Amino acid sequence: MEWRCIAEGLRFPEGPVACADGSVILVEIAAGRVTRVSSNGDRQMIAETGGGPNGLAWGPGGLLYCCNNGGMRWHEDEAGRLAPVGTPDDYAGGSIQTVDPATGDVLTLYASTPEVPLRGPNDLVFDAHGGFWFTDHGKTFARSRDRCGVFYARTDGSFIEEVIAPFGDPNGIGLSPDGTTLYVADTTSCMLLAFTVEAPGRIAPHSRRMLYRPAGQRWFDSLGVEDNGRICVATIGDCGISVVEPAGGLAEFVATDDIYTTNIAWGGADRRTAYVTASGTGRLLAADWPRAGLRLQHEQQQG
Repeated sequence: MEWRCIAEGLRFPEGPVACADGSVILVEIAAGRVTRVSSNGDRQMIAETGGGPNGLAWGPGGLLYCCNNGGMRWHEDEAGRLAPVGTPDDYAGGSIQTVDPATGDVLTLYASTPEVPLRGPNDLVFDAHGGFWFTDHGKTFARSRDRCGVFYARTDGSFIEEVIAPFGDPNGIGLSPDGTTLYVADTTSCMLLAFTVEAPGRIAPHSRRMLYRPAGQRWFDSLGVEDNGRICVATIGDCGISVVEPAGGLAEFVATDDIYTTNIAWGGADRRTAYVTASGTGRLLAADWPRAGLRLQHEQQQG
């Protein structure tokens, strides 16, 4: 597959969402901001969120919903490549934020559940019932590591609950086309897991199953779902996208040239333009994908 570079010089981009005008909105985690990238590569800052904006998705009312991981410590090599290496001294917790792309207004929707604080929210997906699932990846410190989980929340700020915990390092999250299966990519174990959704915010007991785990030292990051139900998982270490069958097993692997290949999303009239964040080298890539990506909830309201 031939990848085109849409933009470069981004500060660890993630969370791409496609817009109707051909632009892509993404986060720059290391810069603490949300940025719009036009089809010709021009960039415009939409909002400064502070902390570490991570997962991003269209929500109701034309707002963007952002998982803010609270910030990271970074290492930058001589070639300008970035890598996350821990938690910064000014870390004050994670949150779920809303971002108005028209005004740049940023509001905190959730910073905790009634029982536990949010530590490092990472990625999110909306369902068809007025809620959204999100992962909390936790934070890494000098001699300790959080164990967090998978959460469900209402979009109006009225309800939030930790549903699956403790979890290893939950990262990417998605739903099957019919909404009955929740997919979660675990980073450190490099497992793609599936859970049966029995009701909004409810997982069927004992329904956890592993769909795919590559050999060797690999790490899973975010994921996207194709219209046909296949799950595309950004794979760190292998530099690319692992395409997994919904019944389990690898269908194909699509290579990139960045060890920190972190996200995939689709846009275009037929949803066959794949956008990938090459985070370590600070680029947004695009390619003609052989299949359509799944149309997500609220994308009809996109700007």
